[in-house]
This record gives sequence, structure tokens and C-alpha cells, in this order.
Amino acid sequence: MQSYTIGQAARLLGVSPDTARRWADAGRVTTHRDESGRRLIDGGDLAAFSVELAKAAGTEEDAPYTSARNAFPGIVTAIKLGDVAAQVEIQAGPHRLVSLLTREAVEELGLEVGMEATARVKSTNVHIDRV
Repeated sequence: MQSYTIGQAARLLGVSPDTARRWADAGRVTTHRDESGRRLIDGGDLAAFSVELAKAAGTEEDAPYTSARNAFPGIVTAIKLGDVAAQVEIQAGPHRLVSLLTREAVEELGLEVGMEATARVKSTNVHIDRV
């Protein structure tokens, strides 16, 4: 499974690296160290934490309006595979995006829970780009 540095996790969560570091220091998200001593967060742990944060934040009344061609970098939090179709959920900061696509597309992209991905929204379609 993919792991993320504190800085990468902060970017995906939409917070500063200092905030992500404080959360890790407080034990809100589990970290481990790599061979060079950097603190890393496992993708699955980051995915679960991002969903927890989004639920705690609720909805923001003053959230800005955006254009139809938005890119939402985030982390894959769930994948449901059917025989032909698939459903992929991405948590991008406080935003939960769900895309319905073919199973073949999910397999070709190699998508897994905990992986970084970008949801691209145009009109009512959500497209997933593997990062």
C-alpha cells in the first residue's frame, strides 16, 4: 500500500504541514518512519482519517462556488467492483466525490484504497486520474 509523507498528507487533507504534524503528534493519525527517518502515513490510515475529518467538519455555509471543470486531488477511500461497472470514492479535503465507471477502467488505472488520485468534475460527470 502507498504511504504518504506529512507534507503530502497535508496537501491531500487541505491543511498545512504543521497541522498534519500536530495531528500525528497527538496520535489522531498513525505514522511510521521509513529507512531515512521520515514520518509516513499508510494510505489506508490516511483514507480513513480523511473521511473522519470530513464528517466532523460537516458542511460549510460559506464554501466558494466553483466552475464545472474542477480537479479535486485526494485519496481513494472506497472501491466497489461489479461485473461490468465500478464505483470509486475519493475524499478531497472536505469533499467526497463518487465516480461510476467501468470495472476495466479501475483495473487499468490500478486504483486501490489509500492511493492518491484526482477527481475531475465536468457537469454531472466525475472522471478519475491516477496520480
